[in-house]
Amino acid sequence: MTRSPTSLWTTQQLRNATPFGTGLRFIIRDNDDKFGGDFDRVAKTCGIRVMRTPVRAPKANATCERYLGSVRRECLDHVIILGEKHALRVLREHVAHFNTGRPHQGIGQRVPTEPVASTTPYPTGQVVALPVLGGLHHEYRWAA
Repeated sequence: MTRSPTSLWTTQQLRNATPFGTGLRFIIRDNDDKFGGDFDRVAKTCGIRVMRTPVRAPKANATCERYLGSVRRECLDHVIILGEKHALRVLREHVAHFNTGRPHQGIGQRVPTEPVASTTPYPTGQVVALPVLGGLHHEYRWAA
């Protein structure tokens, strides 16, 4: 996270997010100067397909805009951020919750990342609430 992202900073973030060329398959980006030629070269080297949004088409990046709106509504509107490290910790925890614990309406109330299989073949019938972000949200799991 930075206040003024540059082309060099954005390219380094892509390198950090894709160690050893693993991770992402696609990146949807706009035509901002912070995505320069180096960014595209690093993405291509890692096997990532870069898809640019059309110029002057704000709805073309709807998935990203929808997610950023969710981050604001579900997280940042309810937490007082005390600094950059705190913001990173809060956002990391929210992203983990978003991908592993929050049901998504578009995929039949499932989570994008399937939870780890339970060690017991049949649940006990009790559900445990696990607090996320200090109790702002909860994830629900079968009791062991």
